[in-house]
Amino acid sequence: MLFKRIKPIDQIIATAEKKSLTRQLGAFQLTMLGIGAIIGTGIFVLTAEAGQKAGPGMMIAFVIAAVVCAFAALAYAELAAMVPVAGSAYTYTYGVLGEGVAWIVGWALVLEYTIAASTVCVGWAGYVNGLLAHAGYGLPHFLQAGPMDGGSFNLLACLIGLAVTGLLVVGTSKSAKVNTVLVLIKIAALTAFIFVALPAVKDQNFTPFVPNGWGSPMGGIGVLGAAASIVFAYIGFDAISTAAEETKNPNRNIPIALIASLGVCTVYYLLVSYGAVGSVGAQPMLGPNGLALEPGTPAFAAACDGSQALVCSKEALAHVVRLLNHNTVAAFIAFAAGIALPSVILTMTYGQTRIFFTMSRDGLLPHSLAKIHPRFHTPHVITLITGTFVSLFGALFPVGILADITNSGTLFAFIMVALGVLILRRTQPDRPRPFRTPMPWVICPLAVIGCLLLFLNLSSEAKITFFVWGAIGLVVYYLYGYRKSHLAHGTEAD
Repeated sequence: MLFKRIKPIDQIIATAEKKSLTRQLGAFQLTMLGIGAIIGTGIFVLTAEAGQKAGPGMMIAFVIAAVVCAFAALAYAELAAMVPVAGSAYTYTYGVLGEGVAWIVGWALVLEYTIAASTVCVGWAGYVNGLLAHAGYGLPHFLQAGPMDGGSFNLLACLIGLAVTGLLVVGTSKSAKVNTVLVLIKIAALTAFIFVALPAVKDQNFTPFVPNGWGSPMGGIGVLGAAASIVFAYIGFDAISTAAEETKNPNRNIPIALIASLGVCTVYYLLVSYGAVGSVGAQPMLGPNGLALEPGTPAFAAACDGSQALVCSKEALAHVVRLLNHNTVAAFIAFAAGIALPSVILTMTYGQTRIFFTMSRDGLLPHSLAKIHPRFHTPHVITLITGTFVSLFGALFPVGILADITNSGTLFAFIMVALGVLILRRTQPDRPRPFRTPMPWVICPLAVIGCLLLFLNLSSEAKITFFVWGAIGLVVYYLYGYRKSHLAHGTEAD
């Protein structure tokens, strides 16, 4: 039943044209959109967690995650160019594997975008709370963290989520222009870090290189465990494909933006991780049994009490530069992170609203959610709803395993897209492909295998959450979407 009701690609495009979004984004804006999502929490915040899981071997983890995401990006580029409408992996799956599987993918993407946006809200709030505290304007502790982090309500995390939501309601073009400025600030901060850290690299800081080994499917530790978490740092390219319907000349610009953003960010990540590890070291904190402690646990927090180790820092890059006695540069990096991380929140929230918009347009969610604002020409209803949840999650929950939960939905979507490319090569070989995945029978299987390997190395909590969330999604689908689907009734949105 899940594989029935396949919506022909021509019909998907025709549906989009009946209630379409304004095409106003070019290749440069799209690339900036991708870089805005890719360069963010993953490098500014998760570097310390990657060090705790893999030690200096986190450099290999960055490469592994980049290679897997590159394979997935090549698959995304082919489908995004063929089907230049909103919805990302959800839309592609609808046209290949059927409505039921498409719903599961769309439901999984909630874990990718909404929780990712909330995670970055919390990370941003941590940087800004630190800046305010050093300036003598710190908020009361109960307003600096959610209930699970020893506070009551993370006020700044909530406010930044609401601010980004308002920006998205006003208009995509305005959002993209602001995003470009924020991306340039982040690049400047990372460049400053590289210039300070690389000259301080010492060979002894790379030994032992993989203190926790390569990883275990049950442990979420080691190089593969770090790579599974670091996928969070690369998922911005997926958001580019969700903007296909608002892109000028999507057949050309979508593939350019996907590949360019991933390539630029990978180079920066490798330079930054090499500088961080080589300059101050990244050895994990060990427990009494000699094994690495799991990040985010009370035992890890106790071991880090008073420690200056990189793996214990909440502001990893600024911390490294501060240890190197470049306090002014450290302040700039911390300030840049506080200023620029909202671009990641913007991109993730943007991606989620476009997926919900498309699902609503297909009848799988209430039709009222797909309303377009008469002045701003944006899906304001679903944007406001999504932004509210992003803000509340950020205010109430800690970062914890949220990155891994995000990645569980992301990796599942990647797998579906790679399979979709192969299926369409068999079933519709003559369909025009403005961008063709090179060596698809090699690249796409490698994407599937790589994603499965990383999924197995996520934390146990993340994997359990993914399957429970998927089960809830199936219930919602059979209670509403299965009956209300436009495809089931042979109708389309007005």
